[in-house]
Amino acid sequence: MNTIIIDGMSFALPLFIMAIGGIYSERSGVTNLAIEGLQGFGAFVGALFVVLTSGTQGTNSQSVFYLSFLFAALGGMAYALLHALLCVKFKANQVISGVVVNILAMALTAFLTKQINKSVFGAPSDKFQLGVSTRFSVPGLSDIPVLGAFFTNLYPFEIIIIVVAVIAWFLLYKTRFGLHLRACGDNPHAVDAAGRNVGQIRTVAVLFSGAFSGIGGMCFAYSISANFSDNIYVGYGYLAIAALIFGNWKILPTLGACLIFGFARSAGYQLVQILEKPSSYSDLVMILPYLLTLLLLIFFSKYNHSPRALGEIYDKGKR
Repeated sequence: MNTIIIDGMSFALPLFIMAIGGIYSERSGVTNLAIEGLQGFGAFVGALFVVLTSGTQGTNSQSVFYLSFLFAALGGMAYALLHALLCVKFKANQVISGVVVNILAMALTAFLTKQINKSVFGAPSDKFQLGVSTRFSVPGLSDIPVLGAFFTNLYPFEIIIIVVAVIAWFLLYKTRFGLHLRACGDNPHAVDAAGRNVGQIRTVAVLFSGAFSGIGGMCFAYSISANFSDNIYVGYGYLAIAALIFGNWKILPTLGACLIFGFARSAGYQLVQILEKPSSYSDLVMILPYLLTLLLLIFFSKYNHSPRALGEIYDKGKR
């Protein structure tokens, strides 16, 4: 049980911060299928900072570790600007824009990774080695039976995510900016009538989405593979979108959906080990969160209520 909780949390929390980014974007009215690409490009920028600072083998320096998340957030924001420009400025179809942004991110980061490794480090590789992130346990709390697993073998980024999530919740639900952002997704004309710039608010929301997705991508790069490569694009962005939909575009219910996905994945791996099945079964277990997505979609989709103006191109002259 402890292993299921520990591994499940390390997967669910990065998924959660990416889903929060999606909530920000979609509550403002901009459909964001680009989370997969945003998390990949953000992780690329963060990983590039690590290797340029520390060399091809990464580093265990805590300062570099924490700064890599800052650069991943900035990289995700910069790349999210493309989606914002297409959807808000040029009024492109938001679904198509998201798909294109994802495909472009995968191709662009793969190309740049190989070229940078070849020209800067003289090593023909398609990966940026980051090293293994340290882990820690909270004294006292980690000794509690069962519940202590939530405080055992934590990645430092799990604390970062919790802090960022609390700030994001407060900003979205307890500030004037959050009120305007949510109103843009339900009644953008009312926001415009109140003297606020709908396009500007939506652009900022998409940038927040890029920052949070970049942080999530960096978490997966450090925890799952200890490197950045094409393997970062394995559908986690789409899983984050599914989580926010099941969470009804609300932060706390979305956390519950992410935990379900995380524990399903870790429980599957644990079951394979208990049954002493070949390693190929572990690959099969990776489909469990997606299978669970389909089941939840069947039973709970009728209870989901998306923002009323989600996906609608805002036309100031239209009433």
